[in-house]
Amino acid sequence: MVDKRKFLNTEISLLGLGTMRLPCKTPLKREENPLIDYKESQRLVDLAYENGVNYFDTAYMYHVGKSEKFIGSALSKYPRESYMVADKLPIWLCPKPSDMEKVFQKQLKRTGLEYFDNYLLHSLDKKNFEKCEKFGAYDFVLEKKREGKVKNIGFSFHGTIDDLKEIVSTHQWDFAQIQMNYLDWKNQNAEEQYKILTDAGIPIIVMEPVRGGKLADVSPEVNRMLKSEKPNSSIASWAISFVASHENVVSILSGMNSEEQIMDNLNTLTDFKFMTEREFSLCSLAAGMINEKNLIPCTGCDYCADCPKGIKISTVFSIYNQYKNGDISEENAKKLYNSIPKEYSADFCIKCGKCAEHCPQSIKIPDILAGEIKSFFG
Repeated sequence: MVDKRKFLNTEISLLGLGTMRLPCKTPLKREENPLIDYKESQRLVDLAYENGVNYFDTAYMYHVGKSEKFIGSALSKYPRESYMVADKLPIWLCPKPSDMEKVFQKQLKRTGLEYFDNYLLHSLDKKNFEKCEKFGAYDFVLEKKREGKVKNIGFSFHGTIDDLKEIVSTHQWDFAQIQMNYLDWKNQNAEEQYKILTDAGIPIIVMEPVRGGKLADVSPEVNRMLKSEKPNSSIASWAISFVASHENVVSILSGMNSEEQIMDNLNTLTDFKFMTEREFSLCSLAAGMINEKNLIPCTGCDYCADCPKGIKISTVFSIYNQYKNGDISEENAKKLYNSIPKEYSADFCIKCGKCAEHCPQSIKIPDILAGEIKSFFG
């Protein structure tokens, strides 16, 4: 059974199942409105649950609104007190304060749940937090906690260090969710975020531990280095182990969409042993080797998918990164790019900036589309 860690007045599984990348009947791209493969996804939920996973994370927009309904249905056969469900309030989808209630009630209806164990103010940065404060979002969720419809209040974070300090000092939080992995430990100040939250006594739930799968198969050079150190361990296990080797991390969300991924993570986080100093140093070295390739830091989350021109942003970035990483040749990269319908290519970007506003990685998407992408693909 997977390890558990103390979380407030209960225990939470060190491995959590994220439901942003579930198996689909169509290509796994939220921008293409995929239909979740219920049979296969249910099988994976059952496999995780049977091996001790008791934490399941969803959000209003995952799988274009279909994730919440699926996870509620998938868990309904189990005793409600045996698992925890986390959901989130997307403040940017609330034009007025009264919309928060509408969203919350819709989430309860979609999931079929009477309460959420963890409820988060979603994707906080300076702009989103200011809107949350203006609308009284924290007090709204606090009232839901008093009503018994929310057990714990938290936030997911994608802002600057100054933003985090303000958020932490403004309210009393039960937990926080940050993006943390050995690449973003330095690249996106995860190390400093971890310290701020730990010093404040706020338990941490981690998202993107394998950076959208990017750290599961890194590059030939990095893969060789890690395999030579631990021949029987997967490349992904290094990323999971790095995160788990921090005491204030109570659960690690993984968007597992195959039995192989679940079993690998379970193997890593069962009877877990903290990394050695040498293993930490190899993770740091791997991060340096990755940074030398100047990859676009896209995780494929598709928060940018509301592009008014329908540009396949994450697909374009993925093709470019595969070329930069040495996974495919220049010729094959251009073939893949040219297979995208012309009207959805980077050429049609109008630089409205809507994509960049919602990017959790703070990628300057319009600039990259007009610069590196256009220059390479022509």
